[in-house]
Amino acid sequence: MGRKQRERGWPPAPEPLPLPVIDDHTHLESVVDWRADGWDPTDPGVHPDLAAHLARAAQVGVTRMVQVGCDLDALAWTDAAVRAHGALVGAVAIHPNEAVLHAGVREVAPDGLDPDPQPRHDVPLDEAVARVAAVARDNPRVRAIGETGLDFFRAGDAGRAVQREAFRAHVALAKELGLALQIHDRDAHEEVVDVLLRDGAPERTVFHCFSGGAALAEVAARHGWFCSFAGPVSFPANDDLRAALRVLPPALVLVETDAPYLTVHPYRGRPNAPYLLPGTVRTVAEVTGRSLGDVCAQVGAAAEAVYGSW
Repeated sequence: MGRKQRERGWPPAPEPLPLPVIDDHTHLESVVDWRADGWDPTDPGVHPDLAAHLARAAQVGVTRMVQVGCDLDALAWTDAAVRAHGALVGAVAIHPNEAVLHAGVREVAPDGLDPDPQPRHDVPLDEAVARVAAVARDNPRVRAIGETGLDFFRAGDAGRAVQREAFRAHVALAKELGLALQIHDRDAHEEVVDVLLRDGAPERTVFHCFSGGAALAEVAARHGWFCSFAGPVSFPANDDLRAALRVLPPALVLVETDAPYLTVHPYRGRPNAPYLLPGTVRTVAEVTGRSLGDVCAQVGAAAEAVYGSW
């Protein structure tokens, strides 16, 4: 029983990085709600709060983060959190899968799951996007619109049409406000690129949790789009991701946790948090043949180029 609890709980802290880095994409409102065992060996049931997560991340060199609020509940949480914590800046949007529910679409998509609308989805999509715009305009610590984009694994034909229009609205908003854009792209590489080229990508565009191969990386490099790599780049089967990383100019590479999801190897399946980002940073160094210090400096500079100073 004890061993099973440890495997479900928080992974051990990694060795600190030689230079500070920035987590390009994390969902801290979900991280602090993740009631996993094992944060404190003397109290396996402890529920760490936001301040504890930020402190633990800083201890290993993850000193700044982009907190992403992409549903109406997380939008309000993010607005408050980035005002209260200097380690955080924000990205806000209506996630493509949220957009489908706000639009009243109730179809079973390729993922095979039944729709699961929540009370927040009673708000019409146009109003939900307007709330995103209001927060982004009012809070100078919101530096990006995202995550927005296309998720064809979780949308049928009607949902995909909604996602495309919501994506276009977010692209327009990012350009209007002069903010960066964070893209969610799942099983929709060609369609995402089509929207960006037809509508014109914002000056600072980021493929969050990059999931393409070398071909998509070449397109991103050609257009100056940033690519952010998460835990999956360390999974043994993901040679395509590692090939994509080798294609990209170092100045376009970012790193993220996407916490509490996508925990780096060998802790896949256990809860994720920003303190685990060093595992991904070390993978980037190994794959690209660069020193760890060089990668830390580069990803920090790239993040500041996208989001400005904290």
